[in-house]
Amino acid sequence: MTSFATHDVYNQSPPFEDVDLYALDRPLADAVAANGGASATAELSEFGREWGSAEMAARGRLANENTPKLKSFDARGVRRDEVEFHPAYHEVMAASMRAGLHNSTWTAEGKPAGGASEVIRAAKFYMAAPVESGHLCPITMTRAAVGALAAQPDLLQQLMPVLATRSYDASFKPWHEKRGMTLGMGMTEKQGGTDVRSNSTRAERDGDAYRLVGHKWFMSAPMSDAFLVLAQAEGGLTCFFTPRFTPDGSVNALHFQRLKDKLGNRSNASSEVEFTGAYAQRVGGEGRGIRTIIEMVQLTRQDCAISSVGFMRAGLAQALHHARHRSVFQKRLADQPLMQAVLADMALQVEASVALVMRLCAAFDRAGSDEVAAAWMRLLTPAIKYWICKSAPPFIYEAMECLGGNGYVEEGVLARLYREAPVNAIWEGSGNVMCLDVLRALSREPDLAAVVLQNLVEETRGLSGAQQAAAFIAKTFQRPDGERVARLSVEMLAKLAAAAALNGVNPAHAELFAATRLSPSHGAMYGAVDLDAAQARRLLERALPVA
Repeated sequence: MTSFATHDVYNQSPPFEDVDLYALDRPLADAVAANGGASATAELSEFGREWGSAEMAARGRLANENTPKLKSFDARGVRRDEVEFHPAYHEVMAASMRAGLHNSTWTAEGKPAGGASEVIRAAKFYMAAPVESGHLCPITMTRAAVGALAAQPDLLQQLMPVLATRSYDASFKPWHEKRGMTLGMGMTEKQGGTDVRSNSTRAERDGDAYRLVGHKWFMSAPMSDAFLVLAQAEGGLTCFFTPRFTPDGSVNALHFQRLKDKLGNRSNASSEVEFTGAYAQRVGGEGRGIRTIIEMVQLTRQDCAISSVGFMRAGLAQALHHARHRSVFQKRLADQPLMQAVLADMALQVEASVALVMRLCAAFDRAGSDEVAAAWMRLLTPAIKYWICKSAPPFIYEAMECLGGNGYVEEGVLARLYREAPVNAIWEGSGNVMCLDVLRALSREPDLAAVVLQNLVEETRGLSGAQQAAAFIAKTFQRPDGERVARLSVEMLAKLAAAAALNGVNPAHAELFAATRLSPSHGAMYGAVDLDAAQARRLLERALPVA
């Protein structure tokens, strides 16, 4: 008898890899086309094949299994504060930077690239996020920092020749000696957290520059070549460009205390840092730190939403792929009516979310020349981040359940995605902060906000429950105690915007979404909907075409 004769492997799904992540995602391709990106189909499909390969999946796994290590000193006892990574991390960084995820929305001069650059980049970011999410932290901050650096044009002009390249250079040397560079950010202090106005890090003048003294409780991507840091100058809270090396070539006085041991996002280093007279250059005027850094925060919030939809899409694809290969009770799992209801409902959620983030990115593309698009971006960015990022963790859990025990083990990707998913709802403003930002946008620009809301009403006209949803939003936003019900109104605002965005891509599915999400009788669990077999089949075929 052959050893382990009972261990024949059958009725298991093959790995979902060596696929074109773009070509297999019709909701993504349609949303990209509807928002001006149709000309990039070949480029996005090439990216989809690279990031859908088995080799890239292995790199994502290795980068997370072999976490970064802090090397405070070299062998001779000289302070270095370097972070060491597994080669797989550097490989995914190089792939993202070759594709321009860190700079393709900017011109070589640091101006918005226009066209559909935001939409096209977002499609790539969405595909890359579930393969390896941690490395996208420095990628997104590098891209976003250009928006803040616009407040200091002379400094931006010096940096752009290096920021504008698509080369990844992991060497530890001054940024101006490198082929490419990345930027990080340091805002959060332990006594204040989100309340950055309570920051105590000091900035003391040193000629034309400053010296920073203080501590940051969370400083993301400490391997970066420079950081945008908030500190208290004589004129108030101010933004500073803080490089790893001083102008004379010595290592700057950024002393990393430790790397955070996080639930997820394990491939990415997050640090605590002590500034002991660190050299820094001012970005924008003294006392204008929040106004300066918010240009960066707006873009990072956008990426939080994009990557969360990417997580959800990956969870759906894994669940649907498994269900089509798995037989239960003499029938394929994907053909069981109850499983079809769950998967179709999940597919509807992803399709609406994809349409919504691509619509948001189109607003970013047009914001410089279209006042309404700019208002749409300011009002909807926090609402979309709130709804999508908070939707991702329970969605990934549902996908895990579709795979049963196989979804719960670490050999598969879903366990990692489940640990990864909460970070986007927490980073760059938690749920309550997003709701407060929506309320602030409404109060600062009430007339433009009214135009945006009216446009959403027009774009959802005739959809089930849309009129009632719009009336509910208007009523709750006008309440004197509006903050108490802000989560209700912001969630409904995001869902109404999702219905509007999907109506511009697939009206039939927009009606399904409106009927199941804007209705007060919608069940809280996926699959607690009444979709007929034909509707379910259409949703699932769009989500992942049958091979």
